[in-house]
Amino acid sequence: MLTQQSYFQNELNKLIEAEIERRKDNVIAAHQAVGFDFSAYKHQVGIIEGLRLAMSLIEDAETIAKDHY
Repeated sequence: MLTQQSYFQNELNKLIEAEIERRKDNVIAAHQAVGFDFSAYKHQVGIIEGLRLAMSLIEDAETIAKDHY
């Protein structure tokens, strides 16, 4: 059985992954609709990279917390 903390972490990871996929779809759709806009592309890729960094930091925090307790 999952604890509330484990459930929260699992759901947060799912939401972040879903947002990354949504942002990827935005990049593809924008490119197909209006052609290539480099500034919009960089913006979306920056957001995706930030979300991936957040997931990495969450994993690091989980590791630190497990080692502490």
